[in-house]
Amino acid sequence: MKILGDFANSIKNLIRYFINLRLWKQVLIGLFLGVAAGLYLGEESESLKIFGTIFINLIKMIIVPLIFFAILSGITSMEDEGNFTRVGIKGFSTYLLTAMFAVFIGLAAGLIFEPGAGVDLNIIPNENADKVAAVAQVAPPSMIDFLVALIPTNPIKSMAEGKFLQIIIFSIFTGITINIVGEKARPVKEVIHSAAQVSFKMIEMIIRLAPLGVFGFIAWVVGTQGTDILMALGKLIITVLVACVFQYVVFGFMLAIFARVSPMPFYKKILFTQSIAFATSSSKATLSTAMEQLQNRMGVSKTNSNFLMPLGVCINMDGTAIYLGICALFFAQAYGIDLTFHNYMMLILTCTLGSIGAAGIPSGSIIFMGMVLSSVGLPVEGIGIILGVDRLLDMVRTTINITGDSAITLMVDASENGLDKKVYYDKDK
Repeated sequence: MKILGDFANSIKNLIRYFINLRLWKQVLIGLFLGVAAGLYLGEESESLKIFGTIFINLIKMIIVPLIFFAILSGITSMEDEGNFTRVGIKGFSTYLLTAMFAVFIGLAAGLIFEPGAGVDLNIIPNENADKVAAVAQVAPPSMIDFLVALIPTNPIKSMAEGKFLQIIIFSIFTGITINIVGEKARPVKEVIHSAAQVSFKMIEMIIRLAPLGVFGFIAWVVGTQGTDILMALGKLIITVLVACVFQYVVFGFMLAIFARVSPMPFYKKILFTQSIAFATSSSKATLSTAMEQLQNRMGVSKTNSNFLMPLGVCINMDGTAIYLGICALFFAQAYGIDLTFHNYMMLILTCTLGSIGAAGIPSGSIIFMGMVLSSVGLPVEGIGIILGVDRLLDMVRTTINITGDSAITLMVDASENGLDKKVYYDKDK
């Protein structure tokens, strides 16, 4: 009996230790246990799929209200003063253009490296398979038809059917209208902000189940596919890393062309900021460090950096844009789905919007990946497979995100003649 008691206490202590670990460590443990279980159980790992299915269904459950209330909350939180100034317009437009370019980089990397090639994920049921087959048989809509289709005739129906672009358009229109109404709409704003906080808390609670979801999905896929899926995940990591390195170099060219400065001082002085971003995987946690480094070591004016950096952290995620584009092609290749020109245009649009919308939302890249995949008929169910490597890639994405925010802030500041180039080139700073 004493031996059984000691064993039970050891199990309790092990469970308590696991619960107290940081989430990303729990996810990694779930990944390794899933691989071990899949290799050991083989085809019998089918029974473990339920954990992954429940996790994905929970994400599906919250994705529409989260996107709707997150966008509404962001728009209705804007104050009139300073948001539409010349500097703000420059910053916002530059952030938007770099996000779109980052999506191009991600899609190009996905086409070149083909991380999903050689993997068959058709074991994962694709609820959109019939829809994809039907769409493939008809000609893509014209630009006029596409633009008209963005306007929802029935927003509730759009939400029920998961038409995310229509949901976003309705959210933006509603938010702008609430801001125009002004003080009389304050009660509505308070309800929206409360609903957004509830949505954020719900997704935070759901993401806590990620280790279990990863365990179930990985065990099932490895059990049925063997180690091919592990090779594919390794290739996915390499593809994302290569694309992020390319984006990192692009920032240097942007500084040289638009700010007319050598990028080398920027690369040297941004290292400390990048180390914080890499370690924390949080642009918001890195914000104060980034602003201090820009102002004191690179000569960026305090006024512009205080405005543009928070704006960038809230809407600019180039690393996430790259990631969304690559993952979309990863699943398309693994499912053997040939994307059309219209599909690629849709991916560029939704990945750009997704990278903007994901900023500030816990695990936002995972949530908006569901939107991106659904927009071209790819299975949301496959998300659970990549969660095991998401933490590592999140560290890299955050580093690219904060580097892009800093580079664009410096460029806009230089265009406004606010950059102190003596400080920028000062090696002792």
